[in-house]
Amino acid sequence: MAKNKRKLRKKEYTEYERYDGYDDYESPPPGKTPINERITRSFTLHRSLYIIGIVLVVLIIAGVVAFKYIYDNYTITHIYVTGNTHYTNDEIIDMVIDDTMSHNSLFLSLKYRNKSIENIPFIEKMSVDIVAPDTVRINVYEKAIAGYIAYLGRYMYFDRDGIVVESSFESSDDVPQVMGLSFNYCIMHEKLPIENQRVFQEILDVTQLLSKYQLRANRIFFDSEYNLYLYFDGVEVSIGTNKFIDEKIIQLQYILPELNGKSGILEMKDYDADTKNITFEEKKQ
Repeated sequence: MAKNKRKLRKKEYTEYERYDGYDDYESPPPGKTPINERITRSFTLHRSLYIIGIVLVVLIIAGVVAFKYIYDNYTITHIYVTGNTHYTNDEIIDMVIDDTMSHNSLFLSLKYRNKSIENIPFIEKMSVDIVAPDTVRINVYEKAIAGYIAYLGRYMYFDRDGIVVESSFESSDDVPQVMGLSFNYCIMHEKLPIENQRVFQEILDVTQLLSKYQLRANRIFFDSEYNLYLYFDGVEVSIGTNKFIDEKIIQLQYILPELNGKSGILEMKDYDADTKNITFEEKKQ
């Protein structure tokens, strides 16, 4: 009899497993979960996914609205360039605004925040100021180039101290070519090995004076005694020493327009405050 009861209980337990049901006072078999609990978990999961979906949609809409606002209000339409002489405004703008995103002033302000643009020939640095959401100003700080020399097929540009700061295959119309200086070698970022180092300051003084009075010499030449000669197209100007150099350049601004189209030698080496001796010997065509 006892043996039959054990068999019956085993059969009832098997039926219990088959129908996934059990009495409240009984514990579920291992690995089994009540149906109502699984329904609750499923509902909770779907509700969480629904909330996450709503949040993502809201974020996407907010991103699109923000992007459209930034695009409409921060697109650059006005650009001002200051301090440039060697490069044109368009060339400077192309250097700074070098991709599609850079046309946005907000992106541009982050791109160049506390940062200047360097490693550009003839330019010390450039900075960008955001004047308004649609307006930027590019400030150009050019290197103080005194002149350039021709060396081994290249043009070597030097500053007021005679240090070679740039090397290029192109000559410049903004600074004159300097000729007559004697040197055996030329190395970037080093001084030209000229015996008379004061000549570089003299070159810079002359180029600045010429720029001040809107005169542009094609070439500057020094003879063996460092007497100065300036060349303006067909006119050779014998300046001599740097004595009264300011007065000589001032006179040049009035004399050169009268010699337009002529060729010859303008002698100013004997000019001083008393004699003001100036002569012009025209070359026969």
